[in-house]
Amino acid sequence: KEALSTDYVAPIGKALVMRPGSDVTLVSFSKMVGFCKKAADELAKEGIDAEVINLRSLRPLDRDAIAASVRKTNRIVVVEEGWPQAGVGAEIATMVMEDAFDHLDAPVER
Repeated sequence: KEALSTDYVAPIGKALVMRPGSDVTLVSFSKMVGFCKKAADELAKEGIDAEVINLRSLRPLDRDAIAASVRKTNRIVVVEEGWPQAGVGAEIATMVMEDAFDHLDAPVER
């Protein structure tokens, strides 16, 4: 509701946890956030508690929010519509390997 206010300004560089979770992190931006929320609902039916992160801005990227979530869930799925090479997903995958590798259950895959 706050975002519908005419005075609302989204903080640049600060991701928003749309749904807290403990089993896996789903991170995305723009249109794909809605798909992540639907996926989290489906996963919940199977007993998987997915955290959904809306990046809201890509530059600057909220590395701290992503790393904190991965440290909590030990897993990440990056959801985007871009190219597999040199895209936002590739940047996030690299960042997770740099900032939270020791917390991952397995290394990042494409």
